[in-house]
Amino acid sequence: MATGVDQAAGMSLVILSLLLFTYYSVWVIVLPFVDSDHVLHKYFLPREYSVILPGIAAVVLLLCIGAFAMVVMWKNHKPKKVD
Repeated sequence: MATGVDQAAGMSLVILSLLLFTYYSVWVIVLPFVDSDHVLHKYFLPREYSVILPGIAAVVLLLCIGAFAMVVMWKNHKPKKVD
């Protein structure tokens, strides 16, 4: 069973993910249909960033996965026995 700290950390990650998903969805799906002089536009970055930021996040994620795989393979490397 998870401890209270683990449950709190998990719940905070879920809430953060939901907030980011909602923010990004409104930014990408709803905002293009709102007039450009509406007050809602001041809470969001320019539209170009809606493609740039997820692209950068994807590259960083792939680099971290590659680095993790490389470290695991390096630690599990067994030298060949010479007969």
